[in-house]
Amino acid sequence: MNLFPKQIKLSEDKDSLLIYWSDNSTNSISLLKLRKLCPCATCLTEKEKQSPSYIPLFAENQIKIKSINQVGSYAISIVWQDGHNTGIYEFPYLKIIAEKAG
Repeated sequence: MNLFPKQIKLSEDKDSLLIYWSDNSTNSISLLKLRKLCPCATCLTEKEKQSPSYIPLFAENQIKIKSINQVGSYAISIVWQDGHNTGIYEFPYLKIIAEKAG
């Protein structure tokens, strides 16, 4: 059985993404964490250029979601308020980062 979200929505305070999974589990992922772990090529390349001690800082509009779009039956894409929209968050990746500390 493949795990998939039954529902994805912003929290009431709009600072995290709530995911209700097909196995009836629920996860919350902070928007800051989602943005820091953006899987797009641009963000991955930027992280590779930095030292291991690099701590990314984000402006308010970089951690606010403008919209969330489903990508096929395997992922979502997030359009951030600053216009960044190239990250595709596959469902297994969302589950991993939701359960990863930090």
